[in-house]
Order: sequence, then structure tokens, then C-alpha cells
Amino acid sequence: MTPRLDRQHLLDDPALRGFELCRALSERTDEWLAALWDHADGPSEGAALVAVGGYGRAELAPGSDIDVLLLHDPSLDVADLAERFWYPIWDEGLKLGHAVRTVKDTLSLASTDLDTATSVLTVRGLAGDADLAAELADKGLALWQKRSRRWLEQLSATVVSRHGRAGEVAFLLEPDLKDGRGGLRDVHAIGWAEKAQANLLPGDEADLDTAYRTLLATRVELHRRTGRPGDRLSLEEQDGVADALGYLDADDLMRDVSTAARAIAWVSDDLWARVDSSLEGPFRRRLFRDRDVAPGVLLREGTVQLALGADPESEPLLPLRVAVAAARHEARIERDTLRRLAACPPLPVPWPEAARRLFVELFLAGRPAVDVVETLDQRALWEPIVPEWAAVRCKPQRNAYHRFTVDRHLCEAAANAAALVDRVDRADLLVVGTLLHDIGKGFPGDHTEVGIDIVGEMAPRMGFTATDTALLQQMVRHHLLLPDVATRRDLSDDGTIDHVAEAVGDLVTLRLLHGLTEADSLATGPAAWGSWKEELVGVLVARVSHVLDGGQLADVADAAFPNPHHLALLAQRRRIIEGVDDRLTVVSPDRPGLFARVAGVLSLHGLTVLEAAATTDEDDMALEAFRVEPNYGSTVPWDRVVRDLERALDGRLALEARLAERARVYARPRRLPGLVTHPEVIVDNDLSHAATVLEVHAPDAMGVLWRITRALHELDLDLTSAKIQTLGTDAVDSFYVLDNEGRKVTDATYLAEIERALLFALGEAP
Repeated sequence: MTPRLDRQHLLDDPALRGFELCRALSERTDEWLAALWDHADGPSEGAALVAVGGYGRAELAPGSDIDVLLLHDPSLDVADLAERFWYPIWDEGLKLGHAVRTVKDTLSLASTDLDTATSVLTVRGLAGDADLAAELADKGLALWQKRSRRWLEQLSATVVSRHGRAGEVAFLLEPDLKDGRGGLRDVHAIGWAEKAQANLLPGDEADLDTAYRTLLATRVELHRRTGRPGDRLSLEEQDGVADALGYLDADDLMRDVSTAARAIAWVSDDLWARVDSSLEGPFRRRLFRDRDVAPGVLLREGTVQLALGADPESEPLLPLRVAVAAARHEARIERDTLRRLAACPPLPVPWPEAARRLFVELFLAGRPAVDVVETLDQRALWEPIVPEWAAVRCKPQRNAYHRFTVDRHLCEAAANAAALVDRVDRADLLVVGTLLHDIGKGFPGDHTEVGIDIVGEMAPRMGFTATDTALLQQMVRHHLLLPDVATRRDLSDDGTIDHVAEAVGDLVTLRLLHGLTEADSLATGPAAWGSWKEELVGVLVARVSHVLDGGQLADVADAAFPNPHHLALLAQRRRIIEGVDDRLTVVSPDRPGLFARVAGVLSLHGLTVLEAAATTDEDDMALEAFRVEPNYGSTVPWDRVVRDLERALDGRLALEARLAERARVYARPRRLPGLVTHPEVIVDNDLSHAATVLEVHAPDAMGVLWRITRALHELDLDLTSAKIQTLGTDAVDSFYVLDNEGRKVTDATYLAEIERALLFALGEAP
């Protein structure tokens, strides 16, 4: 009877996790394959079954391939043996990576193919001729070491290429645990490099082992839960994996995953930088002459090092001097220097001016500062400078809007701010305020309110004056003010501009917030910044600047709606539908639900409305203007859009049915979590002098704008303008409305009905 693989009891045992489960699965598979070998009459001499790759390392995860070679002497025909042996494995439904080769053929392939060369570095005999297995292991290693320079060059290039494809394990919402930067494959590559005489430095091996076990345990639970291979840790699996591994929640799991990945990535980057330097040879290294770059700090062979006479134990500013030198020269900090810097005493409180100046200079260096902070943080040198960093380190932001952990987001934003210092009065406050704007996310409570208090404590400790501390707190308090107002409010409304001017207070703060807004948005994710948002923020800043400088809004607010062209169309007193570039203008005799019909047709054609305005003249001619963005392609198919608009306005288009059909066809297979967890309606009767503002938050879906505007029409509301914003997977839309007598809506009962109607409409999303 053919032996069967019985491993379900191992998979069902919750006490077996990570490496322990991999080892148990490997041992059970070893026993089964050895029994199959005997059942297939596998010989004890002249042929051997060997494990290679991950199975060779005895790291068989639940969804891993079983990678084996059937080795044989050239004189032995093993075709029948292979057929008898492979089929029982396939019958078990396992994915088998297999080949039949001689040792000579395997080594020949391993001399030119990197994958084969690395696979034979983990050869492990399973059955048959042990001498054949040992021969391949010994000769494979010897061949690898003989050609070490070539393989190291290829490995280095492969690591960079793989990172580009798979992204960062530490920061992606759904990381690739194996192939991403900081993933399991990086540790494998380090092991292969070590066999080619590339050496880890003291302490690295222990750091790698801890981090590797964290990622391996996570991958094993992912396989066990899904019952299939795969290395991308999807959002829907994170809670279950966290629970299986004993975490409080998925945030705790992802924080550990991020911490582990960053440790692996840092050691990997350091090793490959040293490998690349050694491959360049001594001649190229001699091109770099030693030079002093700061008191006690040298630039030597492309790395920043402490000078021979430097005394870390008496130099509290030395870590900052080394950091600034590394960022300015885009150089690594030499490892022994990092070790020596641990002896530096803490910075005095408050910081001397020199310390504050160095801290600012670090971030004014821009992008290189990110890697420098990461290096200091990996060696426990950053937290003594910024103790509050411990609360945000590797803290995940598990939504589709943010792409980085909180700490990395802050560093990225500060680096972005360095490129914007020309637009502000205080470059130092711009980079420091940007670095600290989300520091409250590491603590309980509203992150803005908490952040204001934290910065109120941090800034004096860093030596900032009371006036500067207040400015930094203003940056934290209003870090979302400009983007929120620009994308959600009517910028031609006096009340909007007055509100922002009053909140900001002065031009210095306004310019700092302008720089912070762009730097923060760029560091958040692709949904947070674009030409449309940049334009709106620029218009808002220009108008608020004018008012803060003593001017009147009427002096700078151009007649965007209705403009002279709009008025000329309106004067023709007939239906006109005009689509040009990203603008749609509709002139029509006013009729109930006109705006909703136009919004529905635009949605039907995959067009996102960015902003809209509407008015009706004394002759009941309606004018509506839309700015749109295509979801697919780069141009708007205006001919088809206009044709369907004509049909919809004539009542000859089954709009609701067509939208439902399109929603089914183009439905997202799954929705990533966003900032909006449930639909919400916010009423503001103070912001605008002329209208009631309804701000609607909802998960984005096909026809959301159409459903909202249809509900507004059914309640006899006059829509005068709208701002439509999509944040990742969320819709955050604002509508300026009047009642049927042209006044703000102030009746509490009426407002409650409006909220009820809007929430009901959003609940009907396909």
C-alpha cells in the first residue's frame, strides 16, 4: 500500500507555530518521502533523493512547495523510478518542485544559473545514496565560493530588483512577507552572501534571527488560515493571524512585522553596501581621501566615522554632528562609530542653540535624512534625542489612505518640507513642525489635541522660545485646515476665507501651514495630493494671504462662477451641453432633479466630479458647471457623455438601472479599509454667510454623488455648489444648499429629515 502523508494533526495543533511547525512539517515530510522511496524500490546506491531550497533548510511552511532533486549516477536509468516516485506526491495534491539530474549536470547548471546555485547551498539528503547527496552539497558550496565575486554581483542586483517589484514589508498596507524589502528572502540572500565570504558584523546575526522568526511565524499562520500558498498578508487576514499568534489585535501584529522588517532591511542594506564597496576594489576606494566634515567627524571611503581623537563620553552633540555629516554627504555611518556613539551623554535640557541648529540641519538635508534617522533608530541612538519617538515607532496606519507607519510618515514629510523652505519665513520651524505634526498619533486621544500638548512640552526642551513653541503648536493644531477647507469648501464664499484667516492669525503661520500641507500630503499617499488639490490649496492660500494683509476678498476672488462665458451661454435661453477638457457646462430650463441627473450620467461614464456649481436666473434658466476627472484613461469621451446627458434630461435614459448594472460589472472585488467607517452627515450653518453646508462622509461607490443629490432634490433643496473629494476608498463631499425660499436651512426638524434621507440613500449603495 502506498504510504500517505498525514500532517493534518500538525496543522491543527495551535501550540506549533512558526519555525517549530515548519520543522515538524519538514520532519514528517522527510519520513513520508523516505517511505515512498522504499515503496518505489529506490536503490541505496547510485541514486538519491535530496531536499533543496526552503525544504532543504527544513523550513516547510504549510503552503510551501516541496523542492527535491532525484540525483543519479550517469550509468543508472531512473526514468521508471521517477515515475513511480512523483505520482504519489502529486496524488496528495501537493505542489512539487522537482528535477532528475546527475551531480555533474546539476553543477553545470549551478555554474550559470543563480537560482540553481543558491538552491544547492541547502542540499539535505532524504533517501538513497548518502554519498551522492554529500557530493552535491560539498561541490555546490565549493563552486559557489569559487565564483563568489560573480555571484555577489548578481545577488546584489537581484536584491535591488526584487525590492522594486515587491515594495517594503515595513510600510505596505498588505506586505509581501517573503520578497519585499525586509522580508524573508533578504535573510536567505544574506545567508548566501555569507557562504561567499561576505561577513555580518557583531550583533547582526541575533537581530536577524529574532526578526526572521517573527516574519516566518506570520507567514506560517497566513498559510494555515488560508489553506493555500501566498506571501502577501492581506488586510482581511491580519486580524485572524494576529489572534492565532496571541496578539491583542492586528495593529500589534503589524507593528511587530514592521519592526522585524526594518531590522532585516537595515542589516541587509548595510551588508550589501559593504559588499558593493569591496567589489569596487581598493583602487576606487583610494579615490576618496579622508576629510574632516565636522569637529571629531571624518568622511572616509564613503562612510562617516569618528576621528581618532573624538571623545564620545564628553560630547553630547556628537550623534547630531555625525547625523548631519551623513545626511549632507549621503553617506553611511560606519558601524564602529555607531557603537561608540552609544557612550555619548544625553543632550542638556534645554538644548543649547548648537544642538537645535544641528537637528534642523539634519532635516534640511532632505531625503538623505530619512535613512540617517532610520540608522540612528536601529542602533537606539534616536530615542535619546526624541524620547517621544518610542510611541510612534513602527505604529501602523491600516487604511488605504496612508502608505507609511507613523514614524516613517513623519520623516518622509519632514524631508519633503526641506524642498519647500523658500516659501516660508522660518525654515527651522517648517521642518521641525512637519516632523512633529502627527506625533500625537502614538498616544491615546485625539491625535491633534494630544499632539498640541506634546509639542508644548518638546519645543521648550529643544530650546525653542515661547513664541516659537506657540507657532509649532499652531502647525499641529491646523495641519489639516488648508487641505480640508480647500477640497471641501467654496473658496469664493466670504465665510470660508474669514474662517481660515481667523484660525491662522498671521501670514507667517499661513506660509508655514502651506508648506506643511504639501509636505504632509506627499508623504501620505497618492490619493492625498495631486494637481487639483495643489491648485485649490494655492487659491485658498492666496485669498487668505490677501485678507490677512488687509485686503478684501472681492479684490482677489475672480468671477469663477458664473464667468463671462457662462453668462453668454445662459443668454441664449436654450439647452446647451458643452464639454471641454475637464469642464462640463450645462444650461437648461430649470427642472426638478437636474443636478442629480447630470451627476448620474457622469458616474455612468466613469467620471469623478471634483467640484460643481449651480445657479438659476430670474427666468428659471439653470446653469451648472462641473470639473471632472476620468477614472480610466486620460481624456473624457465628451461625445458619448453629451449624448447620454441629452437622453437623461429628456427622460429617455433608465439612469438608476444603468448605474446598478455598471456597479455590478465594475464592482470592486474587495474594499480596503479607509478613514470613513460608516456614512455620516455633518451640518455647518456658520462657515458660509449665504448657505447651509452639508458635509457627507461615506465609503466610495458607484453613483454616490447621484444618490446624494437625488435625495437633496427630493427634499426640495437648492444646490448652489459642491466640492467632491475621494480619499483612497472614501468619499468626502460637501454641498452648499438653500431651502425652497433661498435661505439657509435652520429648522432642526428639517435638518434631521435631510440627514435621515442622505443616510438612507447611502445605505442603498450597490
